[in-house]
Amino acid sequence: MTFPAPDTPLYNHSLPVIEQWLSDLGCQQDQQNLNCWTVTKPNWKAQLSLDVEEIIVCYLKAGADGSDVTRAFKYSLSREDVEAAIFSGP
Repeated sequence: MTFPAPDTPLYNHSLPVIEQWLSDLGCQQDQQNLNCWTVTKPNWKAQLSLDVEEIIVCYLKAGADGSDVTRAFKYSLSREDVEAAIFSGP
């Protein structure tokens, strides 16, 4: 599968390309809710949701008090910027 250039906004990526990108980054797709993904890294775990206008990321138990930390990234951001933001962790 051919990916657009890394500086291309996500809204210029097809859904299959976005799904392949997430899979290549180690994310696991929820087979019941196909818009939901999970990623586990050594120091954090997150749930991603492909919403209509943005990717919503919920870092589980990442707050100072053990609460979840949620962030949203618009599809107008480039793939490389979204990747850097999400995978730098909470």
